[in-house]
Amino acid sequence: MLEVAELRAGYGAVPVLAGISLQVAAGEFTGILGHNGMGKSTLLKTLIGILPATSGRILLEGHDITRAPSHERARRGLGYVPQGREIFAGLSVRDNLRFAVAARGRPAPLALEQVLEEFPRLEPLLERPGGALSGGEQQLLALARCLVQGPRLLLLDEPTEGIQPSIIKLIARVIGQLAARGDMAILVVEQYLDFAREIADRVAVMERGEVVLAGAKDELDDAKVQRYLTV
Repeated sequence: MLEVAELRAGYGAVPVLAGISLQVAAGEFTGILGHNGMGKSTLLKTLIGILPATSGRILLEGHDITRAPSHERARRGLGYVPQGREIFAGLSVRDNLRFAVAARGRPAPLALEQVLEEFPRLEPLLERPGGALSGGEQQLLALARCLVQGPRLLLLDEPTEGIQPSIIKLIARVIGQLAARGDMAILVVEQYLDFAREIADRVAVMERGEVVLAGAKDELDDAKVQRYLTV
């Protein structure tokens, strides 16, 4: 599904990614762990095309998208839920979802009704402005807005940050169900090992723009992983 080879990127003259290589198969959930400032969010921004790659290659289902604009990557099936949610605060929940359908440029494969079945907590909030939702409800909306477009590869940037435990459990359940279908790849940036271990198939740990540990979650030594996550 996703193949990244020797990917490098940064901000102006400041390099951040130092040659990242990884693969994520269809039906596979990969958790990317690491401290703040280690390049995790930069990796996702480069994959979606917000930041240009300075070198390396990104393949999505065999197609080279390294130089493709963000909208083309999205229409090829790459979905992105950014850190901080970035919903449209002035639009209603319903219109946030409608906007996602319109932005896709063709009929969405997942109807709004189906998305709301996954997120029943949003249904009574459909006419409420996005900015009036709690942080957890905004995270659910951001995820629903992405899923209505039917992504083949889902990128999530710290979905549990600042979220109450009940919403975290709901997000974990929905992501687990999506991965179990076997037709979607999921890449999640996280700081918390427990969340990643609960639902991820594979875990990769980043430090200073590089992957320093990677493997199936049951094969990795938790003590080694924790050394990179402990301040």
